[in-house]
Amino acid sequence: MADETSWVFETVNDPEGFRTALKAEGPVRVIDSAQDLAVFENKTFGRVMILDGAYQITTGDEFVYHEMMAHVPLFAHGAARDVLIIGGGDGGVAREALRHPVDRVTMVEIDRAVVDLARELFPDVSRGAFDDPRLDLVIDDGAAFVANAPAGGYDVVIVDAPDPVGAGAVLFTADFYAGCRRMLKPGGVLVTQSGMPFLSADWLSGHAATLRGVFGAVSFFLTTVPSYVGGPMAHGFSTDDAGLAAVPVETLRARHAALGLTMRYWTPAVHAGAFALPAYVAEIVADGE
Repeated sequence: MADETSWVFETVNDPEGFRTALKAEGPVRVIDSAQDLAVFENKTFGRVMILDGAYQITTGDEFVYHEMMAHVPLFAHGAARDVLIIGGGDGGVAREALRHPVDRVTMVEIDRAVVDLARELFPDVSRGAFDDPRLDLVIDDGAAFVANAPAGGYDVVIVDAPDPVGAGAVLFTADFYAGCRRMLKPGGVLVTQSGMPFLSADWLSGHAATLRGVFGAVSFFLTTVPSYVGGPMAHGFSTDDAGLAAVPVETLRARHAALGLTMRYWTPAVHAGAFALPAYVAEIVADGE
């Protein structure tokens, strides 16, 4: 993870011949956890969490990812009351979702150590989300939770999963997505973390096909998170209502104005534009039928 000069390497893309590093300012704190988990400080990105060889969060740019994962589905839906988050133990997606007039946010995180670490060392990420009475924190395996949950309980499901390797791979399967679809109310939407198109084109093409095998309308939008290097990150947007991926920007502006929220990355125009894919990404995720 780290060498003698305190550079902390992200190794998750080693199979693609691509490795990045951030320099630790001070010691690297290794956390006792079921996963390979550590925290360190960086001059530009602030406090950094690395999990199983991948940068998970930095205090410097976390707002980009969390705003887009939460606000794109919630503003697209327009009337969500029940939200499910699979993963997201740092509390950032929950924080943004709870800024909407939702009745309930259920967050399912497999590793209690991640939540405890976030509350201790990343309090500015959750910003009180864990203490909001609308949040129901469940420590459980996300795939097991989805398999056993009753149907039709959620307007929005957000899968803030790690990369599709090891134990996290189950959160990218057709069976898992079928369970998510079953849990959605009519007009609901599933948003997923769908990797880096440039680095994982073959995987993303298969991932898009898997989602299309379950949902009637599958789109993708892009987010540029500075610490997730290698090009923009893709997010799957899966629903049975094709119109949700093309909500007019005027409607998004009206919904945004009604809530009076201030964002650092998400805007109605960014929301609409994020679904406009570069040609190489559109080709990767195109329906092959």
